[in-house]
Amino acid sequence: MPDSIGSPLLWGITIAVLVALLAFDFVITRRPHDVPMREAVGWTVFYLALPVLFALLLLPLYGSDTALEFGTGWVVEKSLSVDNLFVFMLLLAAFAVPKELAQRVLLYGIAGALALRAIFIALGAAVISSGSWAFLLFGGVLLVTAIRVIRDAMSGQQHAVDIDGMRAVKLLRRMMPVTTRFRGARLTVVEHGKRALTPMALVVVAVFMTDIVFAVDSVPAVYGVTDDPYLVFATNAFALLGLRALYFVLHNVLEKLRHLNYGLGIILAFIGVKLVLHWAHTVWSWVPDIPTPLSLGVIVVTLATVTVTSLLINKRERESAQISL
Repeated sequence: MPDSIGSPLLWGITIAVLVALLAFDFVITRRPHDVPMREAVGWTVFYLALPVLFALLLLPLYGSDTALEFGTGWVVEKSLSVDNLFVFMLLLAAFAVPKELAQRVLLYGIAGALALRAIFIALGAAVISSGSWAFLLFGGVLLVTAIRVIRDAMSGQQHAVDIDGMRAVKLLRRMMPVTTRFRGARLTVVEHGKRALTPMALVVVAVFMTDIVFAVDSVPAVYGVTDDPYLVFATNAFALLGLRALYFVLHNVLEKLRHLNYGLGIILAFIGVKLVLHWAHTVWSWVPDIPTPLSLGVIVVTLATVTVTSLLINKRERESAQISL
């Protein structure tokens, strides 16, 4: 396994804090309610402040390079998590999830994503420890994904959700009866003397299955920034924790970020090239290795650019619509 700053004590503290935050989130979402914007913004600010404080803590303890790697990895994961939110939004709409239950579904999705990322991160660390060829493998995965993302964006293909076509959903429906309506946040109920699943159970499984797809892209992406398994886990944890609140802040904005997929494709391609170059650098020392500060700059500029271009085209369309009226 690659050298890591994560001592057993640091791992223990991190996991304990993570479990405590998740448990607290489950407690506050125990009573279903429609999340007002003020509440969502408050929690979003809180979860955005946590990684900043963590980076400031890493700075004196482990140096600026470690803090910068964490910050860059977090930006990558946070940008990719916005794409997660868009798919979550489609799933919630496809299953007709009541607004007051949306945050509980999102929380299940976040918990599942964290568990999956931990597994993929451990596997990634094991692969990297076996040789530098792992960087070539991860780079290839990201380049293929980047091509697919950009191709879909250029063709105008949007995310689509076919709940009836999901194998996991089909399997559950065969195994157990499913109620026709939600029963609060309950996953199962006794109906007509038999245990039955609720639609809540189906949507949670659907979210969990999408988590697997996103983990395949997400973990190699952050390994392109740092090969420290602890930092990879920390960036994923901090990026995912605030998704529940961020969903309600960005709910009406996500569809307007029409150029986001272009940006994500560019970022994935850039990190893929970075990983391939890193592998080549271990074989031929004269091959350049892209430094972390440059990576952070490219990622931030890309995200800022696609945000601005999305806003400009939205503004242009509104003005055209007003003129036509």
